[in-house]
Amino acid sequence: MRPAQRNEPQRSDPSTTARVCALLTAFRPGDEALSVSELARRAGLPKTSTHRLVSHMIANGLLERDGAAVRLGLRLFEIGQLAIRQRGLVDSARPHLADLREATRNTVHLAVLEGTEVVYLDVLRGPDAPRLPSRIGGRFPAHATGVGKAILAHAGEQAVEKVLETSLPAVSRRTITSPAILRKQLATIRAEGVAYDLEESGVGVVCAASPVLDGEGAAVAAISISGWSNRMRTERIAPAVRTAALTLSRKLR
Repeated sequence: MRPAQRNEPQRSDPSTTARVCALLTAFRPGDEALSVSELARRAGLPKTSTHRLVSHMIANGLLERDGAAVRLGLRLFEIGQLAIRQRGLVDSARPHLADLREATRNTVHLAVLEGTEVVYLDVLRGPDAPRLPSRIGGRFPAHATGVGKAILAHAGEQAVEKVLETSLPAVSRRTITSPAILRKQLATIRAEGVAYDLEESGVGVVCAASPVLDGEGAAVAAISISGWSNRMRTERIAPAVRTAALTLSRKLR
């Protein structure tokens, strides 16, 4: 029986895996470091179990000590970078995103669909754009975003049904919460190639988005430009977003 290597992760049963995930996701944007007691409270775990798991996670580089507290480890950053690079999207998309930001001075996003949410792979903030809650690695309900609707319009029925099963919670007063209206919008987006967020993700914010398609016509990601509703005319910037998405689609193929 060979001895376990120092950097080899310890085997975990499903319950242990769920607890490790609970501890990692207990960290929120803006958190530098958390005490073990605070981690246990946020994750809803006993302190004794949390102390034991934290020790294992430190040993495997998932967490790092910061005095009496702990913070997320660099190993997580390495894993995250691998996940992004495997998609082959960020490096290919970055020049197009930069051009869009330069031309519009608004915020540009690259996002993918995961379940009922979009995950932002890249965010280039524009100097004339509002402060948005989006961040790299952050999530947002797909039905309330331009990028989410752009992807859903070119996703299978199973993906759309999964989103509809969430009952389409309202993020702002203009979020689409009607399945019939959302389906009608998705059909229009599929025909036109552009999706709009008209203050559906936040008051005063609008965006135009377009899908990045694979060779079979399925969306693998979406690009969007977001700005102030009283400054940015979505119909004017839509062609630029559409062109960038089509160019990136061809490049990825």
